[in-house]
Amino acid sequence: MNGDSGTAQAHQFQAEVAELLNLMVHSVYSETDVFLRELISNASDACDKIRYEAISRPDLLAVDDKLAIRLKPDATAKTLTISDNGIGMDRQELVDNLGTLARSGTKTFLKGLKEAKDGLGLIGQFGVGFYSAFMVADRIEVTSHRAGTSEAWVWRSKGGAGFEVAPASEEQARRVPRGTEIVLHLKEDAARYLQPFELERVVRTYSDHILFPIELVDDKGEARQINAASALWQRAKSEVTAEDYTQAYRSIAMAFDEPALTLHYKVEGRQSYAVLLFVPTTPPFDLGDPARKGRVKLYVRRVYITDDADLLPAYLRFVRGVVDSEDLPLNISREMLQNNPQVKQIRNGLASRVIGELESAASKEPETYAKIWNAFGPVLKEGLYEDHERRGQLLALARFATTAGDTLRSLKDYVADLKPNQTEIYYLAGESADRLRSNPKLEAARARGIEVLLLTDPIDAFWTMMPQEFDGKPLKSLSQGDIDFGAIPLLNKEEEKGASADDAAIAKAVKESLGDKVAEVRASQRLTESAACLVASAQGRDRELERLLARQNRGSGTKPILELNMRHELVKALDAARVGGRQEEVTDIANLLLDQAYILDGEVPADPAAFARRLNAFVVRGLKTS
Repeated sequence: MNGDSGTAQAHQFQAEVAELLNLMVHSVYSETDVFLRELISNASDACDKIRYEAISRPDLLAVDDKLAIRLKPDATAKTLTISDNGIGMDRQELVDNLGTLARSGTKTFLKGLKEAKDGLGLIGQFGVGFYSAFMVADRIEVTSHRAGTSEAWVWRSKGGAGFEVAPASEEQARRVPRGTEIVLHLKEDAARYLQPFELERVVRTYSDHILFPIELVDDKGEARQINAASALWQRAKSEVTAEDYTQAYRSIAMAFDEPALTLHYKVEGRQSYAVLLFVPTTPPFDLGDPARKGRVKLYVRRVYITDDADLLPAYLRFVRGVVDSEDLPLNISREMLQNNPQVKQIRNGLASRVIGELESAASKEPETYAKIWNAFGPVLKEGLYEDHERRGQLLALARFATTAGDTLRSLKDYVADLKPNQTEIYYLAGESADRLRSNPKLEAARARGIEVLLLTDPIDAFWTMMPQEFDGKPLKSLSQGDIDFGAIPLLNKEEEKGASADDAAIAKAVKESLGDKVAEVRASQRLTESAACLVASAQGRDRELERLLARQNRGSGTKPILELNMRHELVKALDAARVGGRQEEVTDIANLLLDQAYILDGEVPADPAAFARRLNAFVVRGLKTS
């Protein structure tokens, strides 16, 4: 240690300190920029404290009432100085605040983290934030002068061995008439923090909204402010203009579009936090990232913590903005964020508020909501699969293409237009609305004027696999299980004709011809024009989900059910061949019906060459007999 050994008092760290410092450097802090955030935050706290104490003791600010934080890099000496003119520390406070580790050690620190209900005071109690500076410095010197006292003191440490506290020299005392000055002797690999532009980058990223000026001192001794020193989200809504919100959105989200919705409010009570959130009009570039991470920034008392706190569920990851907590600890790690009960409450509150705002827009600003749904509908529908608690709200927010026209419809609209005796909401899932509109499974519904939802997003195959209902009406797939439209009247009663063929015998003959290519063959209630279609059993996966999983080699291998339109001419021809004992012809027609059904579902027949041969044979036979 340097200094006057006659007056300096040395303190040895306990054995656990090395372990604790290792924990803080490698677990809580994943990148070195955070040291500057921590030291600036401590300086801001010191300014807050003197401002509070000066309410009853105005003389404390008599020397200098302009509170500020200063950064001074010295490339020659390879030092970075962080100073403030806040409350300062006396000798005992230096020992307590910067030396508590020597007294408490790892066990006490970890115990405090586990037992603290809100984590308040842990930084001051354990010196965690300050000690992050040892990530970039191999020697630290702190000079501090407590407001209202006559002496300044110096704390010095190289980290591993311990620290010493001694009276400040005359020059040091003159340099620090009040407040604290921290001199970091930077390691070789931290030399970038001597570059003014690098310091500006870190400040703007992490501490732009610290409410005291952060000044950067150049090599001529001139200082300029490098932070905004104004947290927009902490201001009253009446003080903020639409342009202010737009600029804040673009700055926070790094975007160029206009926000479709803005949420600005404060929560006070058991915990306090301010919220400024934006729903974009244009999808963010990382919306499709497989990690599905949100990017809402978490601040604690105007100090940036992370944008990876998952403050909103993944299906709201398109929302951008800031949450600023008054209660969370500044040194909260990612692991702590996942398990912290306060953060859990914030998450629940934010999700409910955002969904409530979307509901309000859907009812009061339908054009604005339409833009939001067009941009983020497929992402919002992920919540139908993941968020059981809010599924009803999300279903009400969903908009669907349907067979009723070209405009997107809500389930409220759908239910309002139910046909007489209709008790279910029908849907069909596939790759595109145009292809679905020509799907034969729609035929019986179309004959009765029944509206059908056309689901074309990949997530649709997943959320519909769970039981869903809206306004007491269950959702029912037209490609899965049994369908019975018998109670719903036909638009054209002449279409209602009884089957003349022996349905059971035909189905049996086709099943025998196809073997295990299909799970079952049965008469269809879905078809009025086409000859055949493929469906899934009520207990299995919907056809679209099975196709999606099969592409990823995750299919169940379950065979489909082949449904036949017993009134179709091709089925009648098969019946005639069956009655006439022409088994080869029955087999050919049965396979042709199966291959056609696959093609109508947008799939390739299992044996395309065999399909072509059979089709050609039937065409040639028809030409010869014509």
